[in-house]
Amino acid sequence: MHLEYQPIVDTDTTMLQGFEALLRWRSADLGDVSPAKFIPIAQETRLIAPIGDWVLRTACREAARWPANVRVAVNVSPEQLYNPGFVAMVTAALANADLAPERLELEVTEGLFLHKGHGVGIVLDRILKLGVRLSLDDFGTGQSSLGYLSRTRFSSIKIDRSFVEAASHGGREALAIIRAVVALAHSLGIATTAEGVETEAERRIVEALGCTRAQGYLFGRPLPVEEARALANELVTTIIAA
Repeated sequence: MHLEYQPIVDTDTTMLQGFEALLRWRSADLGDVSPAKFIPIAQETRLIAPIGDWVLRTACREAARWPANVRVAVNVSPEQLYNPGFVAMVTAALANADLAPERLELEVTEGLFLHKGHGVGIVLDRILKLGVRLSLDDFGTGQSSLGYLSRTRFSSIKIDRSFVEAASHGGREALAIIRAVVALAHSLGIATTAEGVETEAERRIVEALGCTRAQGYLFGRPLPVEEARALANELVTTIIAA
């Protein structure tokens, strides 16, 4: 297994804001295996927690090699957050990599909040106190509730690719949903990231709707670690030259 890094950019300037760390598996027998296949198996076999811990530590170490204004986003499974030792793992990953907490953004999904009694709110509060950012992934595709938006200080809401694609084709429901999410996020001081932006038409619509960040093949596919590192350092060179 290895990590690739997909760029996240500012919609107004298209300047690099950070990368999302994405887990990939290249099997000697099967070749490249889709995450849609191996992630569910890892969850069923309870391997997702140790794998997630490895992803977190690896992503933090790599991000420490980037310029100080470039962040890394890491997906976190509910099972990781249910682990009482998770906050200690995050603390250790940051310390071992010598990475500033505000440069790490943990992405969680709405499904996390369906299971009560695990003390998830307490864990998220402790993560926020470390200075780590939280992002709510795939907002609107699950059991949405405004309650957890008011209880947890998310730094970003990610708008699912399905809404972006439908909005670019004039889908009224998708347009209304994105407008509502952007308005809600703006009122709460939360950034909005449009996922899966693949065409210029999709870029124009998410920018017009007020999304502050975008991610997708239009701006860059998931990159091998060396290419992501070069892109991050190229940003600094460009800024200095300007």
